[in-house]
Formats: sequence, structure tokens, C-alpha cells
Amino acid sequence: MDLASARWRTATRSGTSGGDCVEVADNLPGVVLVRDSKDRDGGTLHVTPSSWRSFIALAKQTGPAA
Repeated sequence: MDLASARWRTATRSGTSGGDCVEVADNLPGVVLVRDSKDRDGGTLHVTPSSWRSFIALAKQTGPAA
């Protein structure tokens, strides 16, 4: 898969202090990409759009981590 056209954005719930940030690219057909902003070359998680939507829905239900 060619990731060159992925448009990365920082997740809405990521902090502004530069600590624990997740980046998401959801502009490619059939896949959502997730990576650690502190280690962009460390690997990318590939999930289906439906799995990503389910994850986001569950995260919204449970609220922020303590």
C-alpha cells in the first residue's frame, strides 16, 4: 500500500503538550491508518473504516481515560 498520499491529522483528543498523540489518516479508500506521532516511522496500524467507526463510538461512550 502506498502511504505517500495519506493525509495525517492529530486525533481530536490528543493533548497539546506534545505527549501522547495519535495521528490518523482516513482519506485512503478502504483503510484508516493510525500511528504514534512521536514515532512516525515506528509502524502504522491499518484498520477497516467500519472498525474505526466502532472504535470511535466506543471511545465516545466510555469517555477520556483517567
